Formats: sequence, C-alpha cells, structure tokens
Amino acid sequence: MFKPVLHIFTVTRLLFITFCIFLSSICVAKTPAVDTAIAPTLAFQIELASNGLLNNNIPIPLPTQMASFYQQYVAKQGNELLQMKFWAKPYFNLYDRILRDNGLPIALKYLSVIESHLQPNLVSWAGAVGPWQLMPYEASRFGLKNNADIDERTDFTKSTIVASKLLKELYVEFGDWLLVIAAYNGGAGRVKEAIQKAGSNNFWKLQYFLPEETRNHVKKYVATHYLFEQNGGITTLTAAEVQQYLNQTQQRVDIANDSTLCAIEIKGRYNTEVICSYLKIATNYFYRLNPNINNQLAAGKNYTMYLPVSKKELFENAKLQILEQSIQMLLNAKPNF
Repeated sequence: MFKPVLHIFTVTRLLFITFCIFLSSICVAKTPAVDTAIAPTLAFQIELASNGLLNNNIPIPLPTQMASFYQQYVAKQGNELLQMKFWAKPYFNLYDRILRDNGLPIALKYLSVIESHLQPNLVSWAGAVGPWQLMPYEASRFGLKNNADIDERTDFTKSTIVASKLLKELYVEFGDWLLVIAAYNGGAGRVKEAIQKAGSNNFWKLQYFLPEETRNHVKKYVATHYLFEQNGGITTLTAAEVQQYLNQTQQRVDIANDSTLCAIEIKGRYNTEVICSYLKIATNYFYRLNPNINNQLAAGKNYTMYLPVSKKELFENAKLQILEQSIQMLLNAKPNF
C-alpha cells in the first residue's frame, strides 16, 4: 500500500504509544496457541518451534532477482530500519505474541514495518490506516470500529489481530507467502490475474504482471527480513522453495536423531576434502551429512558437523593437524584473476 512521507516520532509520543501497547496487551484475552480454523502446516510448526529463525546450517540465500533491489533498499532505508530494532522492541514483542497465537510465522511482523514503519496514525492516499494499513472495508468486516469518533485501525493490538485474520485468509487462498504479501498490498484479484497471465504461481515469474507498487512491496518485505534476520525464512520463499527447504530440514532432523552419528561443533577454515581424507569418509556421504559446510565455515560461522560415531575420536585427535593442513592448502591456492 502507498506510503506517504514518514514523520519522526517525538520522545513523548513514543513513550505514550508504548504505554498504550502495554495496557492493551493486558486487556486482550489470550487466544489458543492453535487456531482450529486453519490447521497449522509443517512450515508453521518449524517456524514457531525455532521462534522464527530457521536452521542455521541451511542458510537461505538472497534471491538473485533481489540483488540490485536489496543494495538500493539498504542504502536508503538501512540505518532507519536498524535503529528500529531497538526502539520498536515493544511493538515487535506484541506482534510476535499475536502472530504466534494465531498460528502464523512471526516474521510477518516485518510486513507492518514496510506498511507503516509502525506509525499508528499513518493514512495512505487510498484510505488505509494504522500500523497494518487496513482499509475501511477490512476494518468493518472484522469488527473494528471506524467512525467519526474512533478508528480502531490505529490500535496496535486490535489491528494486528485483524491483520492476522486477513493474512490467514490469503494463505488459505494462495498457499504461498510471497503471493500473500502481494495480495495484501494489491488485492487477491490482481494476484489471481497475474497467475493466469504468467501461467505460473511463482512470484518471480509473475511479478511483472503485477503493478510496480505491488511487486516492489514484496521485494521490500524480503529485503527487510534479510536486513533484520541476516537470512531468509519461510515467508521469503515460494511455496516450492518452502517444500525444498522442509525436505532439507527433515534430513537434518533425521541425521540429528541417528544414534550411529555424533555432532561436533567446529569453526575455522577446515577443508572438507582434508577431513574426508583423514577420516577415510566418502565425500558424497560427508556432504549429505553436512550440507553447506564450506560456505558456513568460510563465512566465519560455527557449524554443527555430523560424523559416524566411530570417527569422533579420530577427528578429535587429529583436528589440529587437519586444520593446519587445511589452512596451508588455502594459502597455497592460486588466486583467480
């Protein structure tokens, strides 16, 4: 939805709104953890179980179609959004609770960030109001008061509950979070029309059959997610990509539960070929146990490496030699020009 020029919060206003959030969160009745209107999918369960942060051993790269957009977006919005991580914590805590209680991925809170930058009194040219930029029809349909005396779309708690219901409706219709976000902005009808014209329900293939504002809205959401989380998630993937991710995640779960394997936390520029050589493990088997290990170690991150239990002691005894040889190979490698 169209966003007017943002206004800077005064300290007094921020404190007042935070206080209102606190009061409203006390008054709201807690909904069941599982909404029986829509049975949570496996995707929801994984998202909720990990508090919105997915398996760190399976990072989700920024879509290649987003590279240029992301750089420009971060250059323009990055500083303001990173500051938001601190002053907006009370809002995010409220969003997390309501989204989780409604069986939704908590990462959807970033939709409110791009809708309004969490400004409760923001009004768009189309008449959308509040932190979730709800239209008058949506407010009335879900029971929010919207008259000359009061507009409950500006209430953080009530508007988030309504936004959650709307997002669930759209997910039931499309089964794809990128399409949900597109429909939230441009309407379900436009998304259906784009799917028909493109002959595909993949957002990246149908995006140019959508209005520019709508396709950029989805990209802003994806960019904001990566900026805040330093990774993608279920809501930044197409439906097909979600299934692929879940398959990889399930493989990691199966590996973690395999009593013939052990987990070893490592960090450093280990060369996996050297590891396999020392331990006499077939490389294709090793990579099946440890997907993306090279990228994670090269990025300086910890990695939970899985090995056959019979190889644990051998690795522990030789890990210094393995690391030294790995580093030497790295130093001897010819630069690519």
